Amino acid sequence: MKTSKNLVFFTPEDSIHDGALLIDTGISAGFPSTTEDITGEKISLDDTLIKNKETTFYAKVKGQSMINAGLNHDDLLVIDRSLEPSDKKIAVCYIDGEFTVKRLRVVQNEIWLQPENPNYPIIKITEDNDFLIWGIVTNVIKKV
Repeated sequence: MKTSKNLVFFTPEDSIHDGALLIDTGISAGFPSTTEDITGEKISLDDTLIKNKETTFYAKVKGQSMINAGLNHDDLLVIDRSLEPSDKKIAVCYIDGEFTVKRLRVVQNEIWLQPENPNYPIIKITEDNDFLIWGIVTNVIKKV
């Protein structure tokens, strides 16, 4: 486990169970539906959310800079380091000694890190910054 002020990192572990039951009939968010025809198969969230285990990590969000993108404090991010960064992707970046999660904005030859909360400033990346795009966020897991 690796920790920074903004993120706490975890690596996926081999699963020791067969997964949980998936009920693939659709769960009604309107009127209740009957349970007569419910059948299911077992799924593993690691198998569902991770495409490349060797390059995928989990990290917990710290702070509120991405709340309008649906990323809240203590949400668990799934981050794939093998994906190509591009404009509008949400990325975990290393900048000047700290990790942060922001939306990438690439305009011509400039890179900006855009928060999804108007209370936080947009960060322009310059050659003076120690900067690395560490990985692309592919999924978020939330507690309710």
